[in-house]
Amino acid sequence: MTFRKTTLLAALLSATALSAQAADFRFALESDPDILDPDQSRTFVGRIVYTALCDKLVDITPDLEIVPQLATEWSWNDEGTALTMTLREGVTFHDGTPFDAEAVAANIERSQTMEESRRKSEVASITGTEVLGPHQIRIDLAQPDATLLAQLADRAGMMVSPTAAAEAGADFGLAPVCSGPYKFEERVAQDKIVLSKFAEYWNAGEFHFDTVTYLPIPDSTVRLANLQSGDVDAINRLAATDVAQVRNDPSLKVEEAVSLGYQGITFNIGNGERGDNPWGNDARLRKALELAIDRNAINQVVFEGTAPAGNQAFPPNSPWYDTSLPVPERDVEAAKALLAEAGYENGIDLEVQAPNTPVNLQLMQVIQSMAAEAGINISITSKEFATMLSDQTAGDFTASQVGWSGRVDPDGNIHQFMTTDAGLNDAKYSNEEVDRLLDEARVTTDMAARKESYDAAAKILNEDKPIIYLYHETWIWALDDAIEGFVPYPDGMFRLAGVTKSE
Repeated sequence: MTFRKTTLLAALLSATALSAQAADFRFALESDPDILDPDQSRTFVGRIVYTALCDKLVDITPDLEIVPQLATEWSWNDEGTALTMTLREGVTFHDGTPFDAEAVAANIERSQTMEESRRKSEVASITGTEVLGPHQIRIDLAQPDATLLAQLADRAGMMVSPTAAAEAGADFGLAPVCSGPYKFEERVAQDKIVLSKFAEYWNAGEFHFDTVTYLPIPDSTVRLANLQSGDVDAINRLAATDVAQVRNDPSLKVEEAVSLGYQGITFNIGNGERGDNPWGNDARLRKALELAIDRNAINQVVFEGTAPAGNQAFPPNSPWYDTSLPVPERDVEAAKALLAEAGYENGIDLEVQAPNTPVNLQLMQVIQSMAAEAGINISITSKEFATMLSDQTAGDFTASQVGWSGRVDPDGNIHQFMTTDAGLNDAKYSNEEVDRLLDEARVTTDMAARKESYDAAAKILNEDKPIIYLYHETWIWALDDAIEGFVPYPDGMFRLAGVTKSE
């Protein structure tokens, strides 16, 4: 009898485990990703989907160390101009194409040469590749590049099936084929992205859900309501004003990590016809707007103290921050004086596009009120985030409230936004000295020399202000209490390795 009871209990436990294994993990995002092609995409939420869909050559730890993923080992030559990588064996893409050195070479070529690629500036230092064996490749550089491994820990290092990429071309993102733990099943715009477990994944035992569904829900209140009702298992970007409520709910829990990135207002300096406007042509106007803003008040009013003020691409607690340029205090009279100097003593209008999320709109409403006191009349145009980015890329904007999730290496927060013709330089800002300094910072591993270059660039950017940096956010997730094993990372990604749901 004891044996039969034990056997029955074991069977029930096994069935429970299988039930948990077969569950769908449902994750609510704050917006719908743009195209799901690592070479073309630019949204933060898209990178979250990629953590399940597309493996990279290398990854990071929560402490920001670079660790193996598809590459198991790597070494540099003495000159720092050749990176040799040993690749993981037994890996296949979701369409059955083998992952090998030829696939890596094809991915690097695609990132560099595809017309639509946004990764070109990230891999610009690579002059070629040499396949040394089925699972060994050498990446040759024109000069040392201190940023390359960090780039390969992000979208530039995400490997897609060369077979599928060649067949689909620029439409690859409609049905992406990678080598991650989950494969693409379907996407309904503004509704859901569904992935299913890839049984042949090299580390499949670490992933405990049969399907993963990503749901774009822009309204933070609605996202939380979906979590409270059990319709989703976790949500991204819990509103700071809701943290206390979630902490007091025994069925939910909160996880946090300080962000590597920033939020700000990007101006159209020279992107098409709309760049030829007073705000794009006169830095005094941009300086006036900055002086009208009280960043510390924004932190308290909008973010409950969770978003420290910032005025550079790096947060004030970063070793790359230029302490000689502290966050400026609000000075309405100085703002008015700058407007008058620029010929707008009677005030000036400014249209700012912003994501259609409650937090972003509240932020802009606070800034709108502050700016009005200086004579700057802001009109806010609310847009779905991917649409906003598309308009931004096309130059169809005057100013845009937009941010960046941040990267491990400082180059990832500034080079592609501030150098001439870089992939994410939607402002079309161009300054030869800034180009020189930021390029210079890429080719040395001497931290003091890199810091000197970034500081010099920061001083120029502080005068030109193509971006008014506002604050540095804290990533805040809310989860069903049954979810275990989630590890918060400073990059804001939700990695599913080791994550389970108890019944």
